[in-house]
Amino acid sequence: MEKITFYKDPAKRLVRPTLFSDVAENLARDIAKEGGKVQEKDRLNKNKRSQIRKFYDEVLRLKSEAETEPWENVEPLVKMLNAKAAYAFGRDYVSAGFLSFIKESVGQVNSPQDLNVFANLFEAFMGYYKMYGD
Repeated sequence: MEKITFYKDPAKRLVRPTLFSDVAENLARDIAKEGGKVQEKDRLNKNKRSQIRKFYDEVLRLKSEAETEPWENVEPLVKMLNAKAAYAFGRDYVSAGFLSFIKESVGQVNSPQDLNVFANLFEAFMGYYKMYGD
């Protein structure tokens, strides 16, 4: 799986041109493959869209909160996404690839602007995941 980097030039805060297209699509395809299929039901074992949607909704909620609350209050909640993803991984709800996606992305979120980039990446991911996932 490709390493996720938000910016082509971090100093200038220039978002990678392919982040919301190629990177998001490759990520969605890889994570969907990791989910696996249950043959008799043809449903994903891991990475069910409803499970991933919970994380996406949480990122959107935090993005909205960052618009009205001081960043110092929101940042710890963003970082807590790592713990929530680790829990979901431990319960076998999500794959290692999804856990990695969350950890790599959250590791780059240090401001409301970064959170916005993460939310946009997640939005693009969700669109492609509908095509590749359950």
